Amino acid sequence: MSELRLYNSLTREKARFVPIDRENVRLYVCGMTVYDYCHIGHARVMVVFDILARHLRRHYPLTYVRNITDIDDKIIARAAANGESIAALGERFIAAMHEDEAALGCRRPDREPRATENVGAMITLVARLIETGHAYPAANGDVYYAVRRFPGYGKLARRALDDLRAGERVAVNDAKRDPLDFVLWKAARTGEPSWNSPWGDGRPGWHIECSAMSERELGRSFDLHGGGMDLKFPHHECEIAQSEAAYGARHVNYWIHNGFVQIDSEKMSKSLGNFFTVREVREKFSGEVIRFFILQTHYRGPLNYSDAGLEEAQKALTRLYGALEPHAAVIAEDVAPDSEKAATFDAAMNDDLNTPRALAVLFETARTLNKASVSSRDARRQANTLYLLGRRLGLFAHDPYVFLKGKAGGEKPDETAIEALLDERRAARKAGDFARADAIRDALGADGIVIEDTRDDTQWRRG
Repeated sequence: MSELRLYNSLTREKARFVPIDRENVRLYVCGMTVYDYCHIGHARVMVVFDILARHLRRHYPLTYVRNITDIDDKIIARAAANGESIAALGERFIAAMHEDEAALGCRRPDREPRATENVGAMITLVARLIETGHAYPAANGDVYYAVRRFPGYGKLARRALDDLRAGERVAVNDAKRDPLDFVLWKAARTGEPSWNSPWGDGRPGWHIECSAMSERELGRSFDLHGGGMDLKFPHHECEIAQSEAAYGARHVNYWIHNGFVQIDSEKMSKSLGNFFTVREVREKFSGEVIRFFILQTHYRGPLNYSDAGLEEAQKALTRLYGALEPHAAVIAEDVAPDSEKAATFDAAMNDDLNTPRALAVLFETARTLNKASVSSRDARRQANTLYLLGRRLGLFAHDPYVFLKGKAGGEKPDETAIEALLDERRAARKAGDFARADAIRDALGADGIVIEDTRDDTQWRRG
């Protein structure tokens, strides 16, 4: 069996994954800031790290932690604009996040610590950084991290200190000793939530959250830390500086970052206003189609979003379901897949989660299955191979018949209208009006409905 190799953003190379403790592999992923619905960029984070967690669990016991940021400037502003509490706003969008996650076929992380529930741990960590000389209280009531006191700052982003600029969430002001210094604790502002601390009432800065929560959930050093490429700098850079300065130990062994989702070669983001929420896209396409669309591109590369791309993904996934459907009755979880195809699939996944290559194994299996006699022993083995390998990717969540009839989410065809047209087509064929029969078939085909004539009847499915 091939060994798992992952691309480490810190070393910028693929390396064999060697866990700190084979009986307790630990993964932390930066989660969502819950002030709005999740967009497709968030969906990619959910799917990529669900795939990583699934694959790791085939080899090791795993603890998967993904935090929730439920207090920050955007949340406070949105709650105020809505006339609701930050708690009510957070609960609403956390529930929506979980709905989207389930629709995408993602399993929940083992733990989802919330920032507001871990403020005490953040205060403790800030105090420790002050004690070690890596942070200082300022005259304005804030506490800042002294970046130049940590020689390793910039090692993740590969940037020299003098070339760095203050992070996107760091305001440069006269209270700082250095423009690069970033806030760990913000002094309370009128009308905003606050907590008591040794430096006065206030709330935590953004970067300190993950250092405190990851240490509390997984320890001072752990195996894997993930998130979107946009978090690499400054967020993850700051996290390394905080945790390693506080504890004098390597924070994380493997840093895993997924690439951006792009629209017209520009990063999708709420700040740019060029984003589509998962639930908007789910009005047209099922969660499983969205998942398949994401898996078609290697997780580190840019993912170009378009309706045309999702339509192609739906057609491709339909071909896989179509290959399974005639054999659905013989699929069994306890039947071993074809060993050669399983080995090829595993080699792809062990090569830095190469899902495009893994999907190629599914399509090769589908082609073999389409040529096999339904009643043959080989057909049963190939059907189980396709199904079981697909399940490792979180696919085939639905009965093939249900998926092919368009009842598994997304934009649903009008079954009554389709059946009426098929009745008209049956009558035309019986009367020998094949031109009319072909015209109906072509019209349905233009709407993505595939017509299949059998000896006894005519069936349809979504194309």
